[in-house]
Amino acid sequence: MTETGGRQVVVGRVLRWLRVLREDLWTLRADPLPPSVWLRWLPHGVLCMVAFGVTIGAVAELPGSGGVGLTLAFVIGLAQGAAVVFALWRPVAAWGLSTMTMVVGAIEVRRQLLAGGAHGFTWPWTTAGLIAHLTVLLLLALRVPTRVALEALAVTLLLTYLIEGVLGAADFQPTGILAATLFAVVVVLGTALRGRREASRALVEQTTLTAEERARRTLLEERSRIARELHDVVAHHMSVISIQAQVAPHLVENPSEELRENLDGIRQNALEALTELRRVLGVLRAEHPEPPEQPADLATGTAPHAPQPTLDRLDALVENTRAAGLAVEVDVRGARRPLPPGVDLSAYRIVQEALSNVLRHAPGATASVALVHYMHGVDVRIVNSRPTRSVPSSPGAGHGLLGMRERAAMLGGTLRAGPRPDGGYEVAAYLPTAPPGAPGQFTEPKDDTA
Repeated sequence: MTETGGRQVVVGRVLRWLRVLREDLWTLRADPLPPSVWLRWLPHGVLCMVAFGVTIGAVAELPGSGGVGLTLAFVIGLAQGAAVVFALWRPVAAWGLSTMTMVVGAIEVRRQLLAGGAHGFTWPWTTAGLIAHLTVLLLLALRVPTRVALEALAVTLLLTYLIEGVLGAADFQPTGILAATLFAVVVVLGTALRGRREASRALVEQTTLTAEERARRTLLEERSRIARELHDVVAHHMSVISIQAQVAPHLVENPSEELRENLDGIRQNALEALTELRRVLGVLRAEHPEPPEQPADLATGTAPHAPQPTLDRLDALVENTRAAGLAVEVDVRGARRPLPPGVDLSAYRIVQEALSNVLRHAPGATASVALVHYMHGVDVRIVNSRPTRSVPSSPGAGHGLLGMRERAAMLGGTLRAGPRPDGGYEVAAYLPTAPPGAPGQFTEPKDDTA
């Protein structure tokens, strides 16, 4: 290796290393931490710490400047801490426990105040009791309906007024107004957060219902469109039956009266069936009206009221698709046999929709269409290569695959669609020519050979 070649190799490696370094470090992509199981228990741990602090604070506050006995102070503190923890599961019962504890403590402190043993003590709400009740009211407002939270707030304020304003005491620092203000703020905050959470939940449920309803409506629209297309096929057969039943007596010399009656009955039933088909088509068009003037199909150039296409028009479809800028190769194998009209129409529509999807979603790709005719069915396969340009946003609803699957399922066939390892996409369908379970029904081939 020459010196120049070695220098080029080194420069190339350095450039690759710099490119990798830029991709790794010069980026703003999101890479969040995985969800932690421990974080789910974080509120419980915080409230347990609050409950422990309330208990310790009450035990330290009441016997000191409050003059309450140590045993009673411990019971009051333990009850206030237990109310905080209990509010995680039973907020209403926890509120009742906290309220009763406040009443008991306030009555005992009042007795000490009247006896002169609690000079200047905060009453009727102690610091620990105020913190405990604020926490309980917040959890209550977050968990119960607004009416219940307002009722609990009203009872709390009423008891505070009765104890401080009506019952009264001597030589104390009043905490009733401060407690009432804080309680009202906490209840309003908790109610607002609960309303926001319920609104978010209702929005998620409504979004889910809307998506399900949209999917169901799309499915019904696809089935209705397929039914409208098949109406022409069925109506044609019924018209032929009616005409043949009318002409048949003239083809037989001296037909019997029974033959004439049977043929007349066949013709009459065919006409009645044709009339009902027209009524059904009228209902479908009334439920899903089409615009008065629809443009020609982008891939085929056909008008909206043209006769239903068949595979005989595959060459025209491919030529129109090539004119739209897509390179298409066609490979037809097997003996071409007359197909039932429904199978012929569905095979054409699957090819048409698949090529349209390639035009919309795979710019710059090439496509190939393969048709393999078997004795009891036809295999349709459309494959496109990887797109060479970025995929533009499509105004369509993206329900082409749904229509393909409905057509294949209607005929008792199968359809597979999905990406290929090389970055392309493949749509493969097998359409039997006989109904499922019919004698001589041929199963879908498992290999790719004709």
